[in-house]
Amino acid sequence: MSLINTQVQPFKAMAFRNGEFVEVTDKQLADGKHWSVVFFMPAAFTFNCPTEIEDAAEHYAEFQKLGAEVYGVTTDTHFTHKMWHETSHAVGKAKFYLVGDPTHQLTRAFDVHIEEAGLALRGTFVINPQGVIKTMEVHSNEIARDMAETLRKLEAAKYTAEHQGEVCPARWKKGAKTIKPSLELVGKI
Repeated sequence: MSLINTQVQPFKAMAFRNGEFVEVTDKQLADGKHWSVVFFMPAAFTFNCPTEIEDAAEHYAEFQKLGAEVYGVTTDTHFTHKMWHETSHAVGKAKFYLVGDPTHQLTRAFDVHIEEAGLALRGTFVINPQGVIKTMEVHSNEIARDMAETLRKLEAAKYTAEHQGEVCPARWKKGAKTIKPSLELVGKI
């Protein structure tokens, strides 16, 4: 069963952010105001994960301009994330939440848990202000993501939420034409 258009399940987790330990809950992802981008990585102190955190950090201001908060999640603890932030130049750029999931509550809820390894697959989720999952991408751990594509998906999800009855075609970018589905378009695109 797909998680698309389902409500984020209740959770509580600890995160490291801007030099502090903070609690993160499902209520933050459903505050009625902000969009959320949640991305899962296998574990801290790995090879590809710091490149993804650095990429997210370099795009963080753009996510914030779009009214979104970013949450990077691994199956480690928030204590591990503090040390990772302090010892990795790439991870040290992160100003967003680095969420610990040592109990695997989140990896299981988002269906990215690797049972035999106790790690997460690389899953990315765009969640609307009501806490409903609008996009998801899950793939094998040897393939890192491109946060510019996640930004594009966030913009498309926001656009379609604000413009009911319109859809964003392939390669749509903000400002490009959209489609209003109709009987007249069937077989003509």
